[in-house]
Amino acid sequence: MSRTQRGAQPPLPTRDGVSPSSVVLPAGNWPDMLSFMTERFPAVTQEAWQRRMRAGEIVDAHGMAVMPDEAYRPQRRLYYYRELETEQAIPFEEYIVFQDDYLVVADKPHFLPVTPSGRYVQETLLVRLKRRLGIDTLSPIHRIDRETAGLVVFAVQPETRGRYQELFREKSIRKQYEAIAPWRADLAWPMTYRSRIEEDAVRFMQMLTVEGEPNAETVLDVLDVQGLWARYALSPITGRKHQLRAQCAALGMPILNDLIYPELFPEGSDDYARPLQLLAKSIDFDDPISGQARSFQSSRTLRFPHE
Repeated sequence: MSRTQRGAQPPLPTRDGVSPSSVVLPAGNWPDMLSFMTERFPAVTQEAWQRRMRAGEIVDAHGMAVMPDEAYRPQRRLYYYRELETEQAIPFEEYIVFQDDYLVVADKPHFLPVTPSGRYVQETLLVRLKRRLGIDTLSPIHRIDRETAGLVVFAVQPETRGRYQELFREKSIRKQYEAIAPWRADLAWPMTYRSRIEEDAVRFMQMLTVEGEPNAETVLDVLDVQGLWARYALSPITGRKHQLRAQCAALGMPILNDLIYPELFPEGSDDYARPLQLLAKSIDFDDPISGQARSFQSSRTLRFPHE
């Protein structure tokens, strides 16, 4: 299910913190709109689509309700709300670290996705914050993995979001993560690790470490050692998908409780008692709007295996 067009004002309002999604009708010969929606989105029953259409919850770009028996017309853009028949509650809370007219900084718990995707809609950081703060325009300027805890920065105003995102493109934001992983006394600390990571064409959840020109760079140091384990400081210079997790695994120090590296476990293997020990601990940057130096810290901490 696609999102609304960037920059376009959707004809449906935000509902329960969820902005409407949209889809452009492809070329095809479906007999009516109900047939198309049922085939395109099989996770939603035909009865549910029919109910939602008759309730006026599926509209076109002009805000006109789409009826189930209406003729199918390619290239028409429809707007609708993503709904899940059942959605598991995630029993951990986020914290607001900072809020002004331009930014909201949240401290995300483990297991909570940043934005709606797949089997998560209401149980996402963005939707929770929209409901809690009443800010429909809230939008993340960066992401962290669902399994990772820590700081996420949101833009309040769509007009200024690009200026904050530019800081990431220019590598002007300083981020530090912490991780619990096996202690590698044989490596020289601190170190700068560069590698090339690419998406795995078969196991799309994993990134592969391959030969070639490095495209991922991280500065690593040791904060604490307890027996066979250590707490590391990880400062990513680049922002590749799963960069820290993939690089730590490639160094022979996979992050504690990682269900993707080095071994990919089946989806749904979450264990709330064993969160991934990776934390987006701090973020620092010069605010492009106010010119102020911004510095934020997560209040969360990681746990060694014996704690």
